[in-house]
Amino acid sequence: MKRRSLPVAAAFAATAALLLTACGGGDDDTKGNDKIAGADTGGSTASASSSASATESVDRPDMTLPDDVTETFEGWKTGDMTKDAILADAGRAQTAVTFAVTDGDPKSEALSFYQAGTALPGSQDWVKTVVDSGSTFSGAVRYYAPKLEVFDAKSAGLSYCSDESKAFNKNRKTQKVDKTAANDDSYVLYSTRLDRDEKGIWQTTKLASERGNATCAP
Repeated sequence: MKRRSLPVAAAFAATAALLLTACGGGDDDTKGNDKIAGADTGGSTASASSSASATESVDRPDMTLPDDVTETFEGWKTGDMTKDAILADAGRAQTAVTFAVTDGDPKSEALSFYQAGTALPGSQDWVKTVVDSGSTFSGAVRYYAPKLEVFDAKSAGLSYCSDESKAFNKNRKTQKVDKTAANDDSYVLYSTRLDRDEKGIWQTTKLASERGNATCAP
């Protein structure tokens, strides 16, 4: 996720984290069972047979965001129970990052609940960078154009866009919001891999992003 206008040192670190780990850990090893969205699978993929009903009784962590922070997920319903369960948990993995920042907790339970693999430490490091800079978030982010590929019953790949043109940094101490102008970098293309854990949660295990990608241009 983009959060602009951090102090210079923090901005450099955050930018590097975004390019390499995309707010949630990146990994250039996508061979075999490490496929992510956008990778060539070499053929058709198997349909997952798992049901979303298996996770209905799972005790999920609270992720109530501040009143001045909103997230919208457009087109994240397909009518297919399994696909919708994957999309829902993918969205929660993004919200977990936002929640961890606004809560000021890089070790947030929500992060480790919805993320694993290389995504989790990448997200924790990125959240720590933002929190240590004295910043938090304000505004609205829109997630849209999801493209889901189910690899098998326990793995899937998802790419999607985010519009962060109305999301801004906020000084955690003074509560002053830095409303910088939107630009091409306000639009981000995410590519992720998700794996179903023993509780039936579709955890984001790999995540990469490209800021300013033409796919997500308004």
